[in-house]
Amino acid sequence: MERSLFSAFFPAIQQLPEGRPLTKDQLITRDFLISKYGDLEIYYAPHNEFINIDAKVVIVGITPGWSQMRAAFESFTKGIAAEKKLETILKDTKEAASFAGGMRRNLISMLDQCGLQNALGIDSSDTLFEQNRALLHTTSVVKYPVFYRGKNYTGHQPDLLKTEILAQYATKVFPGELSLIKSHALIIPLGITIERVIRHLNTASQLTGHTILYGFPHPSGANGHRAKQFDNNKQAMARIIKKWAEQQ
Repeated sequence: MERSLFSAFFPAIQQLPEGRPLTKDQLITRDFLISKYGDLEIYYAPHNEFINIDAKVVIVGITPGWSQMRAAFESFTKGIAAEKKLETILKDTKEAASFAGGMRRNLISMLDQCGLQNALGIDSSDTLFEQNRALLHTTSVVKYPVFYRGKNYTGHQPDLLKTEILAQYATKVFPGELSLIKSHALIIPLGITIERVIRHLNTASQLTGHTILYGFPHPSGANGHRAKQFDNNKQAMARIIKKWAEQQ
């Protein structure tokens, strides 16, 4: 399904200008619209096409936001202009659009405090986004950008699991993607909304063979409960990571 979507949208991607910032007027258009349901719209973006099947750690967000969408398209058009191989472009696009800025700093800080770097035998979790990128896969329960009334979808309104257009991705596409990961991976759901989806899938035995790091807060600076939630769950998460590492 996803590869056919890429094929369907590739001609429109080729028409985008290269070398300058892309705008919502260029990307949030009918050319990249996958589906629409009331005030909810799902658009195509190319950064979740690459799946690192050898990953040891999988970090899961809700859905790519506008910033990730733009970064993905800009990286992809840059790769086309440089005449790189398609698989290389998709890999580079994935890396360019992964958690960036303050969100990444918060994420790295919390992961290191939980001891993930020690479990993996690396200096710091920040190297997962650099020289140790081969250990990491990032994804979303809804793999394409979702907008509700023109704004980034947060997973709350409408309810993700009760909205068929979103639930299809969360309960079919997403677990199918994780089933491709070859190792006993550590799955890190970012925030309570994604954790609820993960628990739903786990109950249905759709995520067998992996360890889930429950209790991890969403790293967004806008999450005012982040520090308190992290402090409350840090020791339990450190134990989960330690036990997972012992099973490797």
